[in-house]
Amino acid sequence: MDRAQKEKVVEELGQIFESSGVVVVAHYAGITVAQMQDLRAQMREVGGSVRVAKNRLAKIALAGKPSEKMGDLLTGMTVMAYSEDPVAAAKVADAYAKKNDKFVILGGAMGDTILDPAGVKTVAAMPSREELIAQIVSCIGAPASNIAGAIGAPASNIAGILSTLEEREAA
Repeated sequence: MDRAQKEKVVEELGQIFESSGVVVVAHYAGITVAQMQDLRAQMREVGGSVRVAKNRLAKIALAGKPSEKMGDLLTGMTVMAYSEDPVAAAKVADAYAKKNDKFVILGGAMGDTILDPAGVKTVAAMPSREELIAQIVSCIGAPASNIAGAIGAPASNIAGILSTLEEREAA
């Protein structure tokens, strides 16, 4: 790579570190191309991405960022999984590490908080943004459906009583 390409990579990595809700760093030595493509596809499904970059360039991109201390994790063959959703990349990376023992999570960063492997597992156990929204909507919707049921029930009871009375009169 020439200097211009390196500067472009550093700029891209800097944007990743600033805009991502979570960045997970892992070793990937021994993973096949097909396995890496599978990881990338899983990450894409949840709105995340996977990036392999030279550690030296990633450390340069981390300089001055809130997650600068994450640079200590960048040794050896590392891959970065990231997403805007603070939970999505951690969930996919954790699930993938359980299936593939060659994918070893080293840690990561969530804003200015540096995560160790246990921290990544904890983040992965949290509900995602979509799950939280669904839970909130169901909490809000439950009382409304109860009220609608309570209001609708007497009307259906009245209708049932009226039809019974009409049947008695007809008989």
